Amino acid sequence: MKGRASPPPHEVRILGGQWKRTRLPVADRPGLRPTPSRVRETLFNWLGHDLAGWRCVDAFAGTGALGLEAASRGATEVLLVERDPGLVAALNQIVGRLKAAAVRVERGDGLAVLRQRAGQQLDAVFLDPPFADGQNDALVTDALRAARQAVHEQHGLVYLEAPRPWLEDELARLGLQVHRKGQAGAVAFHLLRPLPAQ
Repeated sequence: MKGRASPPPHEVRILGGQWKRTRLPVADRPGLRPTPSRVRETLFNWLGHDLAGWRCVDAFAGTGALGLEAASRGATEVLLVERDPGLVAALNQIVGRLKAAAVRVERGDGLAVLRQRAGQQLDAVFLDPPFADGQNDALVTDALRAARQAVHEQHGLVYLEAPRPWLEDELARLGLQVHRKGQAGAVAFHLLRPLPAQ
């Protein structure tokens, strides 16, 4: 029926790289909303198919789809951060099954983990926080600020998924600028770069 949100899928698949077509289970959790396949496809077309040598943090990992996609495409260091113990257990199971040596799962607060990584010159940070009925602007603001401090000054990238598009001036106040952006249904997605230091 039109106008009704479709239920979340029970699984998503890795789209490219060495684990292409691998199924990732999607637990029935409030607020767990995996990045739609076509959005992930667009994002990784923007990032490129070969992420060899990249260091990444998936700060609100959920199913792990973003971080595992990066690892599948050659990222050498991927940290999946998730606070839900059930999801952490599922992520550890998947990482073990894939023998994903480059991937580490950490139970904790994505925001705190990003703050600890200030100055680490990461290649990419993935931010897909819970939408919380559209009321997550404060969390997104804090996460963007922390991600900006964690990524490489010149070539670092921050991916943000949110229930609304973020405006240039809002992002500029956080030291970021839009590199690419798109919209898929109720999901606004942004690939951001650091603004040059003044």
